[in-house]
Amino acid sequence: MTAAGTLFLVSTPIGNLGDLTRRAVEVLRASDTILAEDTRRTRILLDHYEVDPSALKSFHKHNEAARTAEVCAALAAGASIALVADSGTPLVSDPGLRLVQAALELGAHVVPVPGPSAALAALVASGLDPEPFTFFGFPPRSGRKRRELLATLAGLRHTAILFESPHRLVHTLEEFAEALGAERGVAVARELTKVHEEFVRGTLAEVAAYYREHTPRGEVALCLAGAAEAAADVEEAARALARSLARSGASTREIVQALRDGCGLERNRAYSIAVQAVEEQRS
Repeated sequence: MTAAGTLFLVSTPIGNLGDLTRRAVEVLRASDTILAEDTRRTRILLDHYEVDPSALKSFHKHNEAARTAEVCAALAAGASIALVADSGTPLVSDPGLRLVQAALELGAHVVPVPGPSAALAALVASGLDPEPFTFFGFPPRSGRKRRELLATLAGLRHTAILFESPHRLVHTLEEFAEALGAERGVAVARELTKVHEEFVRGTLAEVAAYYREHTPRGEVALCLAGAAEAAADVEEAARALARSLARSGASTREIVQALRDGCGLERNRAYSIAVQAVEEQRS
């Protein structure tokens, strides 16, 4: 069965309320239901643009399954539903994928209403090459998935974009400097479009040192330069990554795989570097 309803994915300001598009305002005013992760935050936006808040409902990871079923029933009946992010573009480090997939399966229209994006705003002002780029969202805090991310970043030849909590920013910058090379370029964008917007650009070592002295606050996007391509640089990057992974508790096998995947090393060379790193950690 094809549903007659429409699910609008409405991008919202990442700081400056003036960045909401005229089309977005019109969609929000016409929607039967407005779904938001933090209704208190979205209500501020709706009040600013004189949009009736009575249509506002919560949509977050704790009620996503139940709310998706409810919304799909409304879409099947022809409703217009707007999903908004707390800031920026829906689904980007926000819930909503399950709903979009369910709406498409139902046969509903899924319509993006473009607007602000913290990732793209940070990228274009970073001073790093914007094409191509890879967006990683928030990095895993620890464990195998974080080690896999470090391995990927070690061999990535183009710009990477990540979000990070201000409370974990220094730790992440220091770990990246250790695993990826202290001279790797980075740009940290903080509080984008807000009064205290800040960009700090430099090497991983320099930017980590800056934020050790100046405690970061607010929302943070991090743009990381691609890895150098010279063979000597790859070898040094591989050794740094291996040492970092060994300190985090990775096994020799895990390090070998990370060096092969992230740095493109042959198995024998990767094994040699991994064994040396593990032995150094034990001594």
